[in-house]
Amino acid sequence: MTAAPLSTVLRSATKEVVIGHEHRFCLIGERINPTGRRIFQEQLREGDFSAIERDVKAQVEGGADVLDVNMGVPLTDEPELLATAIKMVQGLTDLPICIDSSVVEALEAGLAVYQGRALVNSVTAEDDRLALILPLVKKYDAAIIALPNDHDEIPMEADKRVELTRKIVRVATEEYGIAQADIVIDPLAMPIGADTTTSLVTFEVMRRIRDEFGVNMTCGASNVSFGMPGRHTLNATWLPMAMTSGLTSAIMDARTPEVVESVKAADVFLGHDDWGMAWISAHRAKQAAAQA
Repeated sequence: MTAAPLSTVLRSATKEVVIGHEHRFCLIGERINPTGRRIFQEQLREGDFSAIERDVKAQVEGGADVLDVNMGVPLTDEPELLATAIKMVQGLTDLPICIDSSVVEALEAGLAVYQGRALVNSVTAEDDRLALILPLVKKYDAAIIALPNDHDEIPMEADKRVELTRKIVRVATEEYGIAQADIVIDPLAMPIGADTTTSLVTFEVMRRIRDEFGVNMTCGASNVSFGMPGRHTLNATWLPMAMTSGLTSAIMDARTPEVVESVKAADVFLGHDDWGMAWISAHRAKQAAAQA
C-alpha cells in the first residue's frame, strides 16, 4: 500500500512555506554558506556581514522559497556567528530559514533566536547524532533533514538507504514524538562524474521512500554534476527527473536561471502550478524587466 503524501510546514515570523508532493517544488537557496569561499570566511572573521546581504538579495530575486544559512567558519565562535547571521537574514527577508550546521551548540543557538518554524540541516542515522539533535528539533518544534547514512559510509545500495530511512523515521516518531511530516529525507545524490549509474540508485531510493513513508525529500542538487562540464545543463535535466521520482525540494543556487526555470517548468507538467499561472506571471515579469 502506498503511503499518503505528507506536507512539511515551515514558517518565518510572517510567511508560511509548505513542502509537499502536491505542492510546487521548494527551492532552498544555498548561497549563504562560507564553505569554499575564502574571502567570505575572512570577512566573517572580521565581523563583516555585508556579503550575507548581497547573497540574500540574489537568492530571493532568483526565486528561493527558503534560505539555507551555514556559518561553518574555522577559528570562529560558530554558535554566536550563526545566531547573528539568522537574526540578520530575518531582518532582510520574510522567507523561512534552513539552519545548517554539524555543530549541535550552533544549531541550538540558531533555533533559540529564530522567529518561526525552522528546517534543521541535518542529522544522520547514527545513534549518537540522533540522540543529540532530535531532542532539539522537538524542543523548538522544527522540521529536520535526515540522511540515510551511518558511521560506516554512504551506502551505495538502495536497500540500505531505505532501511536506514526506516530507522530514522522509527526513532524520530516513536522515541522523540516528532511528526513523520516533519522528517525530510535526503536520499543522497552522488556525483555522476565517478559513476554515471549512481543517479539510477538515487531515483529508485526516492520512489521507494515516497511510496513507503510519504515523507518529503531534499538534496544538495549541485552534487550530482560535481566534476563534470556543463554543470547547469546537467542539474537542469536531473532535477525534473528527480521530481518525477518524489523529490519535493532541493538545496540549490537560485542564481542559476536555467536550473530554476527547469524546475518551474516541471511543476507545470506535474500539475503543481494551477493553469500555469506561476509560470505565466514569471514570464511576464521577465518581459517587463527586459523592456524596463
